[in-house]
Amino acid sequence: MVRDEKDGVTLNGHRAGDNIGGDAGDRAPDPRRWRVLALVSLAVLLGMSVWFTASAVAPVLESRWDLSSSQVAWLTTLVQLGFVAGTIIAAVLNLADVIPSRVYFSISAVLAAAANALLVGVSAYEGALLLRFFTGFFLAGVYPPAMKMMATWFRSARGLAIGTVVGALTVGKATPYLLKLFDAAPLSAVVWGASGGAAFGGLLIAIAYREGPHQFRRTPFSWGLVAEVVRHRPTRLATYGYLGHMWELYAMWTWVPAFLSASAVARAARTGAAALPSSSVDLATFFTIAIGGIGCVWGGWMADRVGRGRFVNLAMAVSGGCTVLVGFLFGQSFWILLPLVLVWGLFVVADSAQFSAMVTEVAPQQGVGTALTLQTSVGFLLTMVT
Repeated sequence: MVRDEKDGVTLNGHRAGDNIGGDAGDRAPDPRRWRVLALVSLAVLLGMSVWFTASAVAPVLESRWDLSSSQVAWLTTLVQLGFVAGTIIAAVLNLADVIPSRVYFSISAVLAAAANALLVGVSAYEGALLLRFFTGFFLAGVYPPAMKMMATWFRSARGLAIGTVVGALTVGKATPYLLKLFDAAPLSAVVWGASGGAAFGGLLIAIAYREGPHQFRRTPFSWGLVAEVVRHRPTRLATYGYLGHMWELYAMWTWVPAFLSASAVARAARTGAAALPSSSVDLATFFTIAIGGIGCVWGGWMADRVGRGRFVNLAMAVSGGCTVLVGFLFGQSFWILLPLVLVWGLFVVADSAQFSAMVTEVAPQQGVGTALTLQTSVGFLLTMVT
């Protein structure tokens, strides 16, 4: 193992930004891989759509149980906590490396859909919190395995493939802000619609997905696999970068709608202009988050060409710069503020998939699923702070 001055730690002479095995192992890639990419991306988008269901129907639940704003927030926070708990258990038990990815993904998506669907019939706030926790818990079997699944189909263009999957997740998480534009939609339609989509995504994977030609070595359960992954320095470095990215990402996604709304109110008070409609803020928030889906795909394409180390440094530098600049535009014209926020939304998540792609390339091959799950678990745990 040596250090590359441009892209950092390498494994057996390969940079962490390169595709181990490279194009030499992909001279004649399986043409089905693009169809599989579309299949898995659609399944992830549908599966993860249940994450923010409570956000979309929050006004209905707030009225039904006379909730405070903090109680409403816990309906989403419990999903995050459940996801962290699910990924920790999955990492310790090596589930992503012991259970076939197709089975693990499908069962998890259907169980998440069921937990979410029960929200319609729950009669008490405490029951809703429990259901939200289990929704997140089961989603831990959807996102990390999906990245490993794509790595079995892509050696060249792996960054683009995993970036597309994370892009689908990003668009799925932006969807509630679009749903908020349709206030007339009843709670049951929103909840059952999201659950139906998640269950359908799980069935799609169960019926149509098969492992690709670049399969990782299956491994029996081992208590020591997590320790082996943690001791592996290239994997640790890729995870550290991911943690820095996650520190910013969910804080930005959570904070930007409040920032845009407060900025519009401040400008109206200062200039005497008409207040910006809340629907415009919701639409701007949707595009700010959803544009990250484009950033993920573009980021994967770029990282495959210039190296993942170079690209993630660029993405973090741009998003960090936007973090500094955006405060100076508070209370300014929405048409001046929005372009900067859109650039921020593009770059803030563009590097996410590349940190995960790094792990698939440098982690001990018998523990790739565990390494991805551990990386995701600690990253989402960190977001609870920000």
